[in-house]
Amino acid sequence: MASLKDEVLAKLAAVPTPDGAPLTQSGKLSDILVTDGKVFCSITVDAAKVKAWESVRANAESAVRGVPGVRSVMVALTAERAPGSGAAAPRPPQSSTPPPRHGAGAAGAAPGPAARAGIPGVAAIIAVASGKGGVGKSTIAVNLALALRDLGLKVGILDADIYGPSLPKLLAIRERPETAGGTRLKPIVRHGMPVMSIGFLVEEETPMIWRGPMVMSALTQMLREVDWGTLDVMVVDMPPGTGDAQLTMAQQVPLKGAVIVSTPQDLALADARRGIAMFRRVNVPVLGIVENMSTFICPHCGTQSDIFGHGGARREAERLEVPFLGEVPLALDIREKSDAGTPVVATDPEGAHAKIFRDIATRVRAGLEVESRPAPQIVIEA
Repeated sequence: MASLKDEVLAKLAAVPTPDGAPLTQSGKLSDILVTDGKVFCSITVDAAKVKAWESVRANAESAVRGVPGVRSVMVALTAERAPGSGAAAPRPPQSSTPPPRHGAGAAGAAPGPAARAGIPGVAAIIAVASGKGGVGKSTIAVNLALALRDLGLKVGILDADIYGPSLPKLLAIRERPETAGGTRLKPIVRHGMPVMSIGFLVEEETPMIWRGPMVMSALTQMLREVDWGTLDVMVVDMPPGTGDAQLTMAQQVPLKGAVIVSTPQDLALADARRGIAMFRRVNVPVLGIVENMSTFICPHCGTQSDIFGHGGARREAERLEVPFLGEVPLALDIREKSDAGTPVVATDPEGAHAKIFRDIATRVRAGLEVESRPAPQIVIEA
């Protein structure tokens, strides 16, 4: 009996490309990933031919969707510019104007949020980001989302880390999302919040060996082809660094702001500066910095130890003129509950750590209100 992957390949072999060749023989089709009835693949073409191949992508999805046993399909169309196909764009002249501060745009920066189409039903999208991995960004993102929920907002959370998704672990989600109408995915709901992650669609130990264009396409589909419903805020847990995912988010959706997570030591702060500079470059307001693992208090004797230093993020926020959102300690309780998929804000809402996250969420909400406030009208009387 043929495997599900063989049946999918057989269907794709019947899909013609613009020059009439079978898709499977075009050299444009990636390997087929099949997991629990979910099918993923990409078609990589020259950027100049994208429009001609869009119908091929749609036909491939339609063909695979008809295979018995297939529950959902994602066929990503990715574009690459052929070597030597065009001269590099001229570098813009360097300006002596200093980089913009909190909430300000940069001359020559990417178009502002108003120029990008939003997600229907989602009022505000914020990115939780870090310049490097290992600073506890995902733990902050999950608890921040829950704290915003506790403030009375309707909140959803998207895991944008394609290569290392964390939300399935942090929220103890093991089920697969269902499809709506065969074309859209229904997010998983945890603690009253819709949640989506690529980790829901692949096995935990499956490596995502995807090139940048496919990552960008997958992110776009998780943003726009998921039934998010009506949300006041979507919290996006970004991957570390300043690469494809960050640029995709900044270019595809109107981000209302970014929350930067760092530990206090200089090494992490150097990367946090790069993250802030990147968001400023693409004209995304920086809502503030969170200092994670700010200090350690021994649960046995109460002694405070500043393992990674203390106060570095606050000083950096003052230097860069961005808000300082708060300090989260290096606490055994936060770590244990995160590993168990029972975030501290949800499972110990009256505890001291939950209060820290609610205080941070209150400052984030205030920052969003400032960014949403219309600019004052200047009236010049004759």
